[in-house]
Amino acid sequence: MTTTRHESEERHESAPALLEVDDLEVRFPVYGSGLLRRVVGHVHAVSGVSLRLSERETLGVVGESGCGKSTTGRAILQLVKPTAGSVRYRGEELTSMSSAGLQRVRREAGIVFQDPYASLNPKLPVNDIIAEPLKVHRRWRDGGPERVAELLRLVGLSPEHGNRYPHEFSGGQRQRVGIARALALEPRLLVLDEPVSALDVSVQAGVVNLLEDLQERLGLSYVFIAHDLSVVRHISDRVAVMYLGRVVETGAREDVYENPAHPYTQALLSAAPWPDPRQERVRERIVLTGDVPSPVNPPSGCRFRTRCWKAREVCAERTPELTDRGTGHPVACHFPG
Repeated sequence: MTTTRHESEERHESAPALLEVDDLEVRFPVYGSGLLRRVVGHVHAVSGVSLRLSERETLGVVGESGCGKSTTGRAILQLVKPTAGSVRYRGEELTSMSSAGLQRVRREAGIVFQDPYASLNPKLPVNDIIAEPLKVHRRWRDGGPERVAELLRLVGLSPEHGNRYPHEFSGGQRQRVGIARALALEPRLLVLDEPVSALDVSVQAGVVNLLEDLQERLGLSYVFIAHDLSVVRHISDRVAVMYLGRVVETGAREDVYENPAHPYTQALLSAAPWPDPRQERVRERIVLTGDVPSPVNPPSGCRFRTRCWKAREVCAERTPELTDRGTGHPVACHFPG
């Protein structure tokens, strides 16, 4: 029996949630150049973002550079303190949790950073880098060396190379070390902050395949942040498209890719290369005009309206809500489809 898009959304909403993010906001102060350094404005990095992640699911967060993807990921783990909103992990509110409580949660929720070299201590051998979470959370005495060797094998590296330093590994191998470190405490949730964008194309596939294999074997859930639409489509179950701090469209992967409803999503997909050369030559591209507005002074109403060919007067007057307007998945647009 064929499942409609509405049924897919209902099934997702009824599944138990591992992570729930509601109306998340992150603002950074902008200081003046005077002696007193007064606050003269704020960078609206994340504005009212709501996300939901189920067990063993991958949520892809995609958008242009500077749209707030990485800040959202860090705010979920409270590495950046949210200005407002709610982040619940397994029903527990993280934004008001004590330091001791957050330390407990971080045993189950880790992060893999974009740059595999900058995120690893160059002065430590790989064994010590992977062992660090075990020592911080007092698990080293319970078979620590064996656990480090097991993690190296798990990510496709040899335990014999554990005494080497990060600069002695390739970029893809360094990212595998970062993944091993994130898995040290047997987490249930990983925030993957553009984990393959700094790697060669030939290496990206190996790391993505590793992440898929680890998810299946260990029952992991991922928040996969990226700007490469093809990678997001390959690994994600659901997709959230962000523009200037807001989620403008979200839904099941095939719903968003096959039936994009927001003009920004349509523009992103039209810019992505197609594997079929004949279709690539004849397909229509949407070229966005103008620059991305400043997050210090974002446009009123719909933030995409300054670059949108569908913009009308109502777009400047009223901010569109992220709701299903007959497209089968939520979209924040007054004129979707």
